[in-house]
Amino acid sequence: MERRPDEKYPPIEPYEQGMLDVGEGNLVYWEACGNPAGKPAVVVHGGPGSGCAERPRQYFDPERYRVILFDQRGCGRSTPHASDPAADMRFNTTDRLIADMERLRVRLGIDKWLLYGGSWGSTLILAYAEQYPERVSEIVIPAVTTTRRSEIDWLYRVAGQIFPEAWDRFRAGVPEAASDATPDVLAAYARRTESPDPEVRARATADWCAWEDAVLSQEAYTGPPPYSGRPARAQQALVRICAHYFSHGAWLEEGQLIRDAGRLAGIPGVLVHGRFDLGGPLGTAWELAKAWPDAELTVIDDAGHLGGAATSRAVLAALDRFADR
Repeated sequence: MERRPDEKYPPIEPYEQGMLDVGEGNLVYWEACGNPAGKPAVVVHGGPGSGCAERPRQYFDPERYRVILFDQRGCGRSTPHASDPAADMRFNTTDRLIADMERLRVRLGIDKWLLYGGSWGSTLILAYAEQYPERVSEIVIPAVTTTRRSEIDWLYRVAGQIFPEAWDRFRAGVPEAASDATPDVLAAYARRTESPDPEVRARATADWCAWEDAVLSQEAYTGPPPYSGRPARAQQALVRICAHYFSHGAWLEEGQLIRDAGRLAGIPGVLVHGRFDLGGPLGTAWELAKAWPDAELTVIDDAGHLGGAATSRAVLAALDRFADR
């Protein structure tokens, strides 16, 4: 049966997988799918701390792509897992994740690869590509974020103007926070996710996930809630890593990824963003597209952060177009 252009590819399983020693006691899980002789592409998952999933495999033609997926430090099948309070978060930072990606590329003998991923994944993609532009063939990003402090402030404070009941509950989860300022609230959550008391960690995880679900509550999706519907261990790692990264501004200078987008010159990019994305408003994608001369921005008028059918069609079209480039 011939595949329609807007239809995902059939599910596939990895033909190779392993654990990459990235130092400091961390092992990063990776897997390869598709054609071992195909065009290399790497899937960079969101969160931070979500772990890689099976669904992104289906965006790539398995006959033309060699698809690499990996779990960033502390989540998925990587170890130590951030759900364990003994895991040392000092060794989980943006610069280390960039180094892990580069180490994985070298380990797999890849010269250049296409980068694919959205939300936090787009931040890590841009940070990696601006440091190693010579190693990037193309970039495809659904749901653009650059994790500026202004974007973090929107998601964890200003969006409370749309969901005031949910934000009040989120804020009430850390009564010890010095103020309603985003850095204070997120730092308080980060401390709670480090607590030796499992009940404190569980309550902070539940409160954080409830807020994230509220921000996405106007979007159409099937199945369990995007955050609180995850297994408990995955939730705990996700929230601990998110609070750790966002309370530190992801260790990025404010605006650096858009400021340095000129380093991406010559790298074709496709940005796909929902007009009604409350998790990461469209303005960031618009700014990035203006700063990156080789990027195309497609705005999906009926989509939010999670995307939808039109988002999938745009992503599939981009990856099919780049497959033989």
